[in-house]
Order: sequence, then structure tokens, then C-alpha cells
Amino acid sequence: MLSLHFWFSSYSTLRPSPNSISAFLRLDHGDVGRMSNGNYMMTGLHGLDEPLLGNRDYGGRHSEGKTLECIWVEGQRKEHLHWAALLFTNLIVQWAQWIANIVLGSVSFIARILPLPSNTQSGSNWKLLEPALNPLQEARLRSLQQRLGIPYDGSRLEHQEALKQLWKLAYPHRELPSLKSELWKDMGWQGPDPSTDFRGGGFISLENLIFFAKKYPQSFQRLLHKQDGNRSEWEYPFAVAGINISFMLVQMLDLQSGKPSSRAGRRFLELLAEDEMAFDDLYCVTFQMMDAQWLVKRASYMEFNEILKSTRTRLEHELSLESVSGLKDLPAYSLLKR
Repeated sequence: MLSLHFWFSSYSTLRPSPNSISAFLRLDHGDVGRMSNGNYMMTGLHGLDEPLLGNRDYGGRHSEGKTLECIWVEGQRKEHLHWAALLFTNLIVQWAQWIANIVLGSVSFIARILPLPSNTQSGSNWKLLEPALNPLQEARLRSLQQRLGIPYDGSRLEHQEALKQLWKLAYPHRELPSLKSELWKDMGWQGPDPSTDFRGGGFISLENLIFFAKKYPQSFQRLLHKQDGNRSEWEYPFAVAGINISFMLVQMLDLQSGKPSSRAGRRFLELLAEDEMAFDDLYCVTFQMMDAQWLVKRASYMEFNEILKSTRTRLEHELSLESVSGLKDLPAYSLLKR
């Protein structure tokens, strides 16, 4: 804020001198009846060393001591009042600005100390404080995270047997092919060797498919054979889509961190306390939801990633509903058929 010294210095610099005022003063006697000494006004004339009119009025009489010097004194007094008013106005403006800066600065400081979370639909970037878990939740979360850490290994016998089990559940009346066969493409694997498609999905993505086939066989078969709705000529590959759904859920629920802190992750921990297999059940709901989104948008193969994103957004919304206290409360759960 500008100091008072600055304003008084400015006033001293800008204040006109007596000589400069006398060069611009001119008497106006157009209203003699009201003012005996005349009104003065500022003009643009230059080079005047003496007043235009002396000390005589229109009647030829001497004015009673009202010389130009007296007029200048009165003008100087008015000039003082003018500059004082200007100074006061500017001080008020400066004080108002100073107070406003203090208020705005305080708001900014408080906002930095107490940042407010953005309320986004996805909630993927909005983090909460680490949740407190009860012993049951901790044990179940730890068990789930251990499952997430197991990669698919085609050389392990138990992993081979799990893949064979999936085939038998998917095609109970068909002969089991070898672990490397073109027939695996019928299930939606990209090549003759399914082990090359797991990558980031890990062994849990195979477990999710097996769980889906066992618990909700009707929905599993309808999705596998694309029996619902008007399908695209270039459909999504069933098995690979399932691996992508497993991977998406792990990210959305923030399961790779120590304790999930995203909105969806915190809600999932509540579901996990009620159901040890909550992740697998949620996987089935998500797969069914994804297929419903696919049909509504009449999507084709090249739009799969877009459909998966919209499915995630929809699932996060359903998890955020206050009416949801368990998996069966999710609106999309009603789509599943056993």
C-alpha cells in the first residue's frame, strides 16, 4: 500500500504556484447581481503577466480591497480542498484494496491447509485417508492381494489343470483339446496358446472365469455364445475380454496399494467384510454389465476399450449409491442368471 509520504509528496509536486494561477484566472462578471466580486474561471490563455481587469468594477469604482491576490487566495483554498478530497479518496481506495488482499489471502491460505476433494464421477483420482480395517477385512484383503500376486505360468501343473477345467465348464459336450490348439480361439483366446494372453491379468483372471462359469452358468453361457441382443459381426473375444475386466477391477478398486483408498476401493472393503468372494462376484456383475453396455451402444471389436471405460464409470456410480450395502443391492446384479 502506498504510504502517506508518497501522497503528500505528490500533492506538493502537483500544487500550482501563485504565478501559474494568476496566468489562468479570469474574472467573469456575467452575474454581478449575485456576486459583487465576480466569479472566476480557468481559461486556456497563456502569457498573461497581469490580470485582464484591474481593481475597478463596471461602475468605475474601486472594489473594496478585492484584488486578484484575494481571488488567488480563495482559489488556492479551493485547490487545497480539492487535493485534500482527492488524497482522502485515494487513501480510502488503497485501504479497501489492502483489506481485500488480506481477506483473499486468508481464504487462499485456508484452502491450501484444507484442500477440498473434487467430486468426480470416476473418483479414480480422488484419494481418501487410509481406511481402518477390522481383523476380518484385513485377513480377506491380504488373501485377495496374495492371489493378485500370482502370475499365470503355463508350465505349472495346477495352472494347466485350471485351464482345462475352464474348457470343460464352457464346452461340457466337447472334447478337451491340447493346451496348444486352434480350438482355444472358439472361447475367445487370440491364438492357439491361451497362456500368451494372460500377461497383466495373472492367474486370478483365470480363476474369475472359472468362478463365473460355476456360480452363474446361464449368464456365462449366454455371454460366451453371444446369445443376447443383436450382435455385431465383429464381436469382442470372450476370454480376452474377461482378462481385461479382471485387470480393470484391480485398478479401479486400488487393490495393488497397501489399503484401497479410492471411493470404489473403500466401498469394496465394506463388501469384502460381508462376502469373502466379493471380488469374484463383482467380476461377474461387471462382465454382465459390460455386455449390456456393448449391446446398448451397438459396439464392435474396435470399440471395446471405450465400452470398458463406460462400464467402469457405471460400476463406480453403482458402488457409490447409498442404498448399496451388499453386492446383491447393485442394480446390475439383477442381470445375472444362474
